[in-house]
Amino acid sequence: MPIRRILILGHGAMGRMFERLLSGHELTIWERDPDTGEESVALERACDGQDVVLFALPAHPHRELAERLVGHLPRDAVCLSIAKGLDADGHPPSSIFEAVFADRVAWGLICGPMIADDLSEGRAGFAVLAATTPDARAVARLFSDTRLYLDTDEDVRGAGWSVILKNVFVPLIGAADALKLGDNMRGFLLAESVAELGRIVEKMGGRSATAHGPAGLGDLVTTATSPSSHHRRIGTDLATGRTDQVIVDDEFIRSEGVHTIERVREFELLPRGDYPLFDLAGDFLTGKVALEDGLARYLAERFGRGE
Repeated sequence: MPIRRILILGHGAMGRMFERLLSGHELTIWERDPDTGEESVALERACDGQDVVLFALPAHPHRELAERLVGHLPRDAVCLSIAKGLDADGHPPSSIFEAVFADRVAWGLICGPMIADDLSEGRAGFAVLAATTPDARAVARLFSDTRLYLDTDEDVRGAGWSVILKNVFVPLIGAADALKLGDNMRGFLLAESVAELGRIVEKMGGRSATAHGPAGLGDLVTTATSPSSHHRRIGTDLATGRTDQVIVDDEFIRSEGVHTIERVREFELLPRGDYPLFDLAGDFLTGKVALEDGLARYLAERFGRGE
C-alpha cells in the first residue's frame, strides 16, 4: 500500500488508536483545546494536500469542521467519520457530510465493533466502510496491514443510523445485568433490539439487513457486553441509582445514547409507539421509568399477557 497523507481530527482514545493503526502513513493530528478553543494546527492549512481526513471525534463539531474543510481539500480527498451520535440539531454525520460535501468531496463512515483498547493492544477490530466513493476498496486498503478488518458497503444511511441508534438500546443490557435479570433476559433483549433496530433503519432510508451487520448487531453486542463500554456502564449506573455519573454533554462521548434519545424526541425523528423497545430504552435513559417496571409492561404487551 503506498504511503498516504492522512489528517486525523481529534486526539482522544479513538484518535490515538487510529494514529497507531495508520502509523505507516504520513499523519497530521489536529485537535482543539475544549477550554481555550486553541487549535494544535490551523485546520485550513493542515488539510492542504491530504488524501484522507478522518473525523475521530463526536458528531457535535462535524458540520463546523466540514464547512471549514470543503473549500480547501484536494478534489480526490476522502473524508471519513467514526462518530456514533447526533449533533445538537439531530443530524447524523452522514446527513451533515451529504449536505456540506455534496458531490465536491467523497466521504464515508467507518462503523462497527472497534473497541480502542482491543485494537491498541493488537487484537482485532471489525467494521464496515460505508462510502459514497467508488474507490471504497482502495480506501479500506489503508488498513490492510493492521488488525482492523473492513467490509465495504454503499448503505451509508443504514450503517450510520445503525451505529448511532444502537447506543440507545445498549444501556438496557447493562442495566439488566446489574439487576441480575439473568442470561436469558440478556439474550432476549439483544435479539429484540436488533430486530427493532432493523425496522427503524429501514424507516430512516437504509436497508434493514445493515442492522444485522457490523454497524448494528456487531457493534451492539460488543458495546452491550464489553466491560470497558461507556454505554453499558450508563445502564449499570442508572439501574443502581448512580445517576450523578450520567453526564449529558455534546462533547462527552460517554453520553451518546442519552444525547441521541433526547434529540430523537426533541426533533420527533421517530413516532412514539411504533418501536416499543426503543421507547422503553428512552424512558429508562431519561429517568421516566424504572427498568423492571417498564420491562414488565413490555413483556406483557409483547407476549399478549396484558388485560
